[in-house]
Amino acid sequence: MRHRRKGRVLGRSPSHQRALLRNLASALMLTERKGDADEVGAPKVAGRIVTTLAKAKEVRPLVERCVTVAKRGLVAAEQARQFGTSAERDSTEWKRWRGSEQWRSWAKAMAPAVAARRRVVQLLGDKKAARIVFEQIAPRFTDRPGGYTRILKLATPRLGDAGPRAILEFVGADVGGGVSRPPRVESARPARA
Repeated sequence: MRHRRKGRVLGRSPSHQRALLRNLASALMLTERKGDADEVGAPKVAGRIVTTLAKAKEVRPLVERCVTVAKRGLVAAEQARQFGTSAERDSTEWKRWRGSEQWRSWAKAMAPAVAARRRVVQLLGDKKAARIVFEQIAPRFTDRPGGYTRILKLATPRLGDAGPRAILEFVGADVGGGVSRPPRVESARPARA
């Protein structure tokens, strides 16, 4: 029996499983980066990766957790902005602000935002991916309470071992080239009496 044995093994040791899930989550985040579409290894569609169905189901909670933590960090950073200053760093005005009570209020309000960034870096293991989560992905989902990703099963299996494949992608209209579902068409048959 496997009572309370959560998750899939995926044929790997626990450390290899963690590394695999981190890499898949980071790969999904990195598809959102701005860059040349002509560069080697550039994603065809932003915010989407193709993997096996089992791996997609395992990595989805990690991606959702990262976006949720980043959203909380953005709220804290927004609240800290009222105590901030627009002075140039190391200028006399900035140094005066740095020694004031206002800076202490800013530091106290900014602490959850810094902790959120560190947590996302810890979860993903990639600073570049964490930066993309905070700058591009989390602001897109500020009004959404959860469910930031979706899994779409592909009809064609993987070549070689015929493993079931799936697309893991971010939801929303901002996803470039996202799969749009056709509207439902009512059947032509009359309803049963």
